[in-house]
Amino acid sequence: MDTVAFATIVAGSETDADALFKIESVLKGDALLKVGQEIRVNYFGKAKEGQHFLIMGVDPPDLLWSSPLPVSDLALDYIRAIPALPEASVERLNFYLKYLEHEESLLARDAYDEFASAPYPELKQLKDSLNRPQLLEWIKDTGLPPDRKRLYLVMLGIAGEPADADLLEGMLRSDDANQRAGLDAMIACYATLKGADGLKLIDELFLSNKKSQYADTYAAIMALRFHGTDGGVLPKKRVLESMRLILDRPELADLVIPDLARWEDWTQVDRMVNLFKSADDKSSWVRVPVINYLRACPLPEAAKELEALKELDPAAFKRATSFFPIPRPAAETKDSSSTLNSARVQGIASTSRPRLRVSQSPTLLAFNGKSAVGTDSARALVAVPPVALTTSANRLLPACVLTLVSTTLGLSMWLMLSGAGRHGALELCRVSVRS
Repeated sequence: MDTVAFATIVAGSETDADALFKIESVLKGDALLKVGQEIRVNYFGKAKEGQHFLIMGVDPPDLLWSSPLPVSDLALDYIRAIPALPEASVERLNFYLKYLEHEESLLARDAYDEFASAPYPELKQLKDSLNRPQLLEWIKDTGLPPDRKRLYLVMLGIAGEPADADLLEGMLRSDDANQRAGLDAMIACYATLKGADGLKLIDELFLSNKKSQYADTYAAIMALRFHGTDGGVLPKKRVLESMRLILDRPELADLVIPDLARWEDWTQVDRMVNLFKSADDKSSWVRVPVINYLRACPLPEAAKELEALKELDPAAFKRATSFFPIPRPAAETKDSSSTLNSARVQGIASTSRPRLRVSQSPTLLAFNGKSAVGTDSARALVAVPPVALTTSANRLLPACVLTLVSTTLGLSMWLMLSGAGRHGALELCRVSVRS
């Protein structure tokens, strides 16, 4: 945005679509707009006397205006305070902390968005500022949106106590979907509070349990990825023990093979070979990640088995080797974690960003036989557990999801320009006044 300002509607023009607005203060672009200046902006609605509006303009000198957004006096003060916030993220987060679940939904959503994009290490620095009893109340609220519940579960993992794990265990065992909303973050939080012993329950309910629904198992895998890369609480060896349980479920094994390779677990060569040889129509796609696991493995027996598997299924071998370089275990970075924390809480705290997106490095994408080009886009697409990808009957899902994402982006733009997307407009304003 080139200019951002607060304005009031001029009396007498309230019912005119081409309403007259008077600029009260300028947040950005004071060279383009002056206090006291009157401008005409399309506005359809009824304004109360003294009502303030947030307006944003682009493309000077003939500015194009967004639909005016009515704001309360509280929101007015909130937005005015943003430019003065310190650059240090922790100090900024302390400002937004008091607006979480604020009675004014506009501010509550905007504060959530700030936290949902915050790096996990900076969230951890807020430990002394987090209100543990309040977090527990929010987590127990089944009416809370799942994305916000994920954020509060992440926070509870930082500020909670071991005794809080009892509450989470009851939710994990519940058959009520509302109780288990934000399951991936809930599992990660439970394991954080309970320690390695907590993985016994996760193994029982979601990993070794072949009756566990795909989405629940996938949530557990995402939680394990978080603890295997960024959690810093559970021993990597114990996380691997849980991850290997998925190899006993051939139809899901392709979900964890890249993780085993990334963490350099080369103890599973024989199991990989057996998975390849026993693959049927329901698990045939496991062959590409198996081949790439063996290609990355430095052990001599891996190279020997690779030659034998090449003879068994030349087509799978060709798919694995034609489009990707030899996969090597990626160095772990803060941005290589799971959805639960791709170095950002987005991973945990949001369903709309990839914000719980499964961040797969190019190496992980190659293991699964996917293109490494456009990794950021792939992250967003994988944010929704790819249930249909576990069946060979639905190979059009990626194209359908891409179409849906494109449509959603177009709709979001329309909402912003029309004024319907108020939360998005406020976030856009926040970003604009910073730059």
